[in-house]
Order: sequence, then structure tokens, then C-alpha cells
Amino acid sequence: MSLLVSMNEFLPKAKQNKYAVGQFNMNNLEFAQAIVEAAIEEKSPFIFGVSEGALKYMGIEFTVAIAEAAAKKSGLPIALHLDHGSSFEVAMKCIRAGFSSVMFDGSHYGFEENVRLTKEVVKAAHAMGVSVEGELGTIGGVEDDINVDEAEASLAKPEEAIRYYEETGVDCLAIAVGTAHGMYAGEPNIRFDIIEKVASAIPVPVVLHGGSGVPDEMIRKSIAAGVGKINVNTENQVACTETIRQVLAKDAKVYDPRKYLTPARTAMKDVVRAKIQLFGSSNQA
Repeated sequence: MSLLVSMNEFLPKAKQNKYAVGQFNMNNLEFAQAIVEAAIEEKSPFIFGVSEGALKYMGIEFTVAIAEAAAKKSGLPIALHLDHGSSFEVAMKCIRAGFSSVMFDGSHYGFEENVRLTKEVVKAAHAMGVSVEGELGTIGGVEDDINVDEAEASLAKPEEAIRYYEETGVDCLAIAVGTAHGMYAGEPNIRFDIIEKVASAIPVPVVLHGGSGVPDEMIRKSIAAGVGKINVNTENQVACTETIRQVLAKDAKVYDPRKYLTPARTAMKDVVRAKIQLFGSSNQA
């Protein structure tokens, strides 16, 4: 029996009590270890986010096995979540493999087609006890092979977002409010008014994508406005890579991967711990 849980095990409580649960993307074993170790220390629920690119890199069987091992070791409520799923078929493949949550990203389709496709995923996933995240509006930046020019990114319209929820029945809703995937050149211009209008009109949490590099005060304000799930990936990637570079720069003779992956894992753990504390999910498991 899987120890992984649907996001519905903890997201409704997060929205009700004005904190957010972090989605931290799993890109390999060290990422998973860093995330779960920080969560154990903070006694926090969390979401392993896995993009289609990460699935290709790790393999779906290894991905599920790592997440199951983390759930067993930690005893925490952990969701294994497909991040930016591109199709019904990919979502179903992940559900059959053991994912407890999926995102269907139909934001690049027109509104009606996005609703139609999302409804198909929701119907099948809910029948299996799996939670679903939907998306409306286009979030800029780069994630895996997806590159959305900032000029092409479009903000979600509150009335459309509310209608999208009512017609699809998703368990949480990502809306484009001015954040971006990747790191920011300057400060993001987050539309808190959009978050508030949508979050106050629907019972499920709003999701903030592009949480890396957003100033702490903006994160707190987003949570106060109704965000209940925040995605973080790039900050962990940067912490990992910068640490490895520093180790190798100090000693060019290092060849044992454990010598640079261990400090890299510690650096990522520090990032995750700080985010959990910022999001307010400590001691909520």
C-alpha cells in the first residue's frame, strides 16, 4: 500500500489556517534527501514535484521508489506530484505508476479547450483518489524544455479563473499573477489583487509557481491573500550547482561524487528548511 497521499490531505488545512505547503522539485536522489530531511526536522508536509524532464532523467520507477522510501522514512504526509503535465496520457501514466497527485497544464490552450481537457484529467484522477492541479494564464520563464517569453506571459483573469474552477473541480489552481519560472533579474511584480479575488471566491488554494527568488515579504503577502501551495525548484538547483563548483574549485583532484554531492545536499536542505519556515508549514504534519 502506498504511503504517498493526495494533496487534499493537507492543502485545505493550509488555506484555512493561512500558511502554504511547499512543492520542492525532485531532480535526483540528493534533491529528494535534502527535501525530506528538512521536512522531518520542521515536521512539515510537502510535495515532491516532478517535471516531465525529470521523469525522463530519473525514470518513472526510480522516481516513485524514491518518493515511497521518503514517505516510509519520514512518516510525513507527502504527495508525489506531476508538475506541468502536458497531456491526459502523461497524467494517467504517472497515476498508474503510483503518483498521488498530478498537474494538467492546459494554459497554452484556449479557455474552453483547457477546461475540457482538465475535466477529463480530473474525472479519471478523482476516481483513483488522486488530486489535480490546473493552470490558467501563462507563467513566463524557463522550466525544463518549456520557455515562455516574458512578453508572451499573460495574467489570469479573475472571473475566468473562478469559472475554470467551477467547471473543472480541480483541487488547487495555479494562476499567472506576475511570477516566473527561473530566477528573477529584478523584483517580480505580483498581482496580489488577482490572488485575493480568486482565492476568496473558490474553496481550494491558489498556487504560486516561480517561488524561487521572490522576496520574503511578497511570499507572506501572497499567502495572506490566499496562496496555499508554493513551488520552488531553481533555488535548490542554484544551491546545488554553486556548492559543487566551490568544492571542485578548491580541489581539482576531487573525483568521488560523494565529496561534492554531500555538501550540495546540505546546501539544498538549508534552502528547503528556510522556505518551510517562511511558508509557515512547520509543525503542521
